[in-house]
Amino acid sequence: MNNTLLELKNISYKYENNLILNKVNLKINSGEKIALLGKSGSGKTTLISVLNGTIKPTQGEVKLFNKSFKELDRKQRRKITTIWQDLRLIEDLSAEQNVNCGLLAENNFNFAFKNLLNISSFEKAHKYMQLCRLHNSIYDKKIRKLSVGQKQRVAIARSLIQGSNILLADEPFNNLDPKLITTIKNLLLENVNKKNTKSPKTILVALHRLDLLNDFDKVIGIRDGKIFFNIKRTDLKKLHLDKIY
Repeated sequence: MNNTLLELKNISYKYENNLILNKVNLKINSGEKIALLGKSGSGKTTLISVLNGTIKPTQGEVKLFNKSFKELDRKQRRKITTIWQDLRLIEDLSAEQNVNCGLLAENNFNFAFKNLLNISSFEKAHKYMQLCRLHNSIYDKKIRKLSVGQKQRVAIARSLIQGSNILLADEPFNNLDPKLITTIKNLLLENVNKKNTKSPKTILVALHRLDLLNDFDKVIGIRDGKIFFNIKRTDLKKLHLDKIY
């Protein structure tokens, strides 16, 4: 039985005559926890943007659930959620409103309107915010008044509340202290009781730090837009890292 959720076939992406991704082939299977390694500028963020459909490749095909992205409607594409490196929060909304925005894909305009007016229930949002160690004193504060670390966790809670099949994360541990890094890593990789909350079973995380690789199943190394290795984490050796750093 084919358990591939997301697939890239011969993907290249060019921007202003610069080849950012070069003939990338990749399969992400159900339940995999994948770490994506590479220097800044290696193509990690662009690869994530192609995987979630934000960027259309110059060449090749992206398939989700064995269907081309072109065949999928907006709701089907929302089966992928992303934690962006730049967070993409709405500064003038509260922390809880931003987390609730993760529910907009599966709700109608009335929900969106109530969310903006602070009428809708935030019970579900608060549950995910608690998991991300966000104190109730900041729930109704505007994003622009929060610390960088608090914003990071609001973005993570917003992604998790979507209950999607696949989570893509671009440096999600930035701006967190060591204790919080452990908490959030365990949360994303399901090494923690989630209090009856749902989160993606399949995860790809772009990382810089090699000390965070424990608990990942696979490691992908990218340099100059090319994948140099795609191996089990337990098979990772210095010779692999020398290829990408």
